[in-house]
Amino acid sequence: MSSEAFKLTIHMVSSLDGFIAKNDNSISWLDTTDSYEKGVEVTNDVNDAFLKSIDCYIMGSGTYEHAVELSKTNAWAYGDTPTIVISQRNLNVNRSNVQIYSGNLSKLIKEQLEHKYKNVWLVGGAKLVKEFMRLNLVDEIRISILPILLGDGIPFFENLRKEHLLHLQDVTAYKNGMVELLYSIKNK
Repeated sequence: MSSEAFKLTIHMVSSLDGFIAKNDNSISWLDTTDSYEKGVEVTNDVNDAFLKSIDCYIMGSGTYEHAVELSKTNAWAYGDTPTIVISQRNLNVNRSNVQIYSGNLSKLIKEQLEHKYKNVWLVGGAKLVKEFMRLNLVDEIRISILPILLGDGIPFFENLRKEHLLHLQDVTAYKNGMVELLYSIKNK
């Protein structure tokens, strides 16, 4: 990346065995009832401040459609933060902060995002993550692992076809049993 201030982070929640959803795309397993006494408690203030540090979200059309469906019973998870949906399809968009993009991903980063934002998060799905990794556009990976083995489902990283060296930057264990790992990508 030309600007050291710009950072693209993949963020994903995963089961311990590496799945981001069940085969039917359900994510009910995200509500963990586990308890880890030594874990960090996240307050709403800390969480809100952290989310405000994200300048822009990128997601695939499947993740977008799933988020829209979830927003029918919960608030829109991405708030008013600009959100770019990568899709070749004509999707129904009814939020002013959401835009559809169907062009070259490298151009999107270099020509539209690098100069405008500092902290961009790629939040799904697995196919889009693979393409961003293939193009060496990712600076770091933040994976939140929940205390569950799904046994089958949609994998987080599927067939990247290339080795990627990582550097562990941080580890946080939470009271709900989730462990968050933050890695920078060394061979970008």
